[in-house]
Amino acid sequence: MRAALIDGKSIAADMRADVAKEAAALSEAGWSPKLVSISVGDTAAAELYVRNQKRNAESAGVEFEARAYPEETSLEQLTGILQGLNADARVNGIIIQRPLPDHIPVKVLQKLVHPLKDVEGMHPASIGNIVYNDLALGPCTAVAAVEILKTLPLPIEGLNVTVIGHSEIVGKPIAFLMMGLGATVTVCHHMTRSVAMHSRAADAVFVAVGKPGLVTGDMLKPGAALIDIGINRVDGPDGPRTVGDADFESCAEVAGWITPVPGGVGPVTVATLMQNAVMATRMQMEQYRASYARTDY
Repeated sequence: MRAALIDGKSIAADMRADVAKEAAALSEAGWSPKLVSISVGDTAAAELYVRNQKRNAESAGVEFEARAYPEETSLEQLTGILQGLNADARVNGIIIQRPLPDHIPVKVLQKLVHPLKDVEGMHPASIGNIVYNDLALGPCTAVAAVEILKTLPLPIEGLNVTVIGHSEIVGKPIAFLMMGLGATVTVCHHMTRSVAMHSRAADAVFVAVGKPGLVTGDMLKPGAALIDIGINRVDGPDGPRTVGDADFESCAEVAGWITPVPGGVGPVTVATLMQNAVMATRMQMEQYRASYARTDY
């Protein structure tokens, strides 16, 4: 039997419905969630993401403001802009769109975003909190991939999981998230001697490398879940198309469940961003109220 296709769009729709309810409750309390997107330089590569985020935000009851700055904007100027957004109580989340001009290091900007407004989960504090199983504002793609696995009829505790790819914002966080849920995790990377040896022993495989066709059917245990996080543009007979890091056809013949690309992890990642937006808003509201209570003598 071919693998069951995991419908990321359906999962994302359910998440957005929950976010909309939470956003409405926050608005009634006087805290309407608002996101601000920051793009610098040639924004053509990010425009699709910005439009997608804006559409999803509006459907979830989250206000979305897109700001685009010229390429010659300096790091000092962006620092001032982010400090202003951090101090603005009307702004609850900040998104740094990529790519950025060469003179703007993305990690520096991510560190400048206040942790309570880090809806992308990219601040070092947000990444580090995962080690302590604090998932308040986790990195969106990693959280989305794990949430997808949790929708499947697989007992997470004791599950053998292989993560292929060990980036700071996807592979490593997935490993810690899965360990926090009780899974036994193996992480593979470019120095792993035999990736297939590890992936064939796994009940669930996550792959996030950026190499199309990396995972093939003979690398999977029959009936395993395959969560493909890769996004690659390749040339096909009908023109360019988007594919993941797995060879879909061969993997679908072996796996029990598989995420399509597109339509799998992507929609759930955007929904997770909206989920983080309302979470960040609630955390800021609670901090404000706690601070006010301490000064109300």
